Amino acid sequence: MMKKLLIASAVAAGTILGVSGQASAACGTVSIAEMNWASAQLLANVDKIILSKGYGCDVNIVPGDTMPTFTSMNEKGVPDVAGEMWINAVAVPLEKAKAEGRLHTVSDPITGLGEGWWLLPHTMEKHPELKTVQDILKRPDLFPHPEDPSKGGFHTCPSGWGCQLANANLFRAFEMEKKGWRLVDPGSAAGLDASIAKASDRKENWFGYYWSPTSIVGKYSLNMMDFGIPFAGKDNWDNCIVKSEQDCSDPKPSAWTKSEVNTVISDDFKKRAGSEVSDYFGKRIFPGPIMNATLSFMADQQATGEDAAIEFLTKHENIWTNWVSSDAAKKIKAGL
Repeated sequence: MMKKLLIASAVAAGTILGVSGQASAACGTVSIAEMNWASAQLLANVDKIILSKGYGCDVNIVPGDTMPTFTSMNEKGVPDVAGEMWINAVAVPLEKAKAEGRLHTVSDPITGLGEGWWLLPHTMEKHPELKTVQDILKRPDLFPHPEDPSKGGFHTCPSGWGCQLANANLFRAFEMEKKGWRLVDPGSAAGLDASIAKASDRKENWFGYYWSPTSIVGKYSLNMMDFGIPFAGKDNWDNCIVKSEQDCSDPKPSAWTKSEVNTVISDDFKKRAGSEVSDYFGKRIFPGPIMNATLSFMADQQATGEDAAIEFLTKHENIWTNWVSSDAAKKIKAGL
């Protein structure tokens, strides 16, 4: 309730202070997709507060998800903004839309994001020799399998997740069974999270798949490991690694494919937003550790994207004030 009152007070403060009529006229009404995962919810609400308080935009938050949001933007030009678009799933049509001028990518919104294989910090402190995945694969003895301690345990994705196939095929590509490893199926997302929490609490070693940005990475300070080898190419990845085992007879060892995430805006919004708003989106890049810490706050406090946006803007003024003009920064701080 207190946070709702603070937000209401911020709205009132913005009204009392007055918003630049010129900025409002230029920016107009803006629709922002709020995707159905935590980091995107935070992003959408930070954008809403900054655009409305700092630049006088009339901002509407609309529900979103990768495919329906992209399809709507591509075909109808709405919503105006998708703050966190994971573009691997829409890479080809997005490039076509950009080439034809319908859509634009304006920033990579979060540093250090992606999928991969991770270690807990206490393991890296105790074993500084483990610098890459290749180093880890030589030491199955450090990561005993929960059902067979004579083998190393690699925690993979739950059954039914797409990443389960990629992990299983990389397990074969790296000949991990020969090296003394077995896969650990966590059973569910909750099971995967619990295995990390348990290992962290007991200062036990844990090695497995995860992704960022997430609250788990923030809470337990997980470290994504360099694979120690290069990415082996799209043909190997797209036509083998992500396929079922029967469709991937000869997987090649490879680093994880790069996760590409962009902020995408409509052409109409780009034309009417004005240079200051366009500059904001170009500069609005969250440091990965700050994003993960804020997501941890969301999880621990059961906070909404709006709550988390207030938390971020209040605690990290040194970051977001570099994204906006000095005039906008004054208005946003007064509103908060």
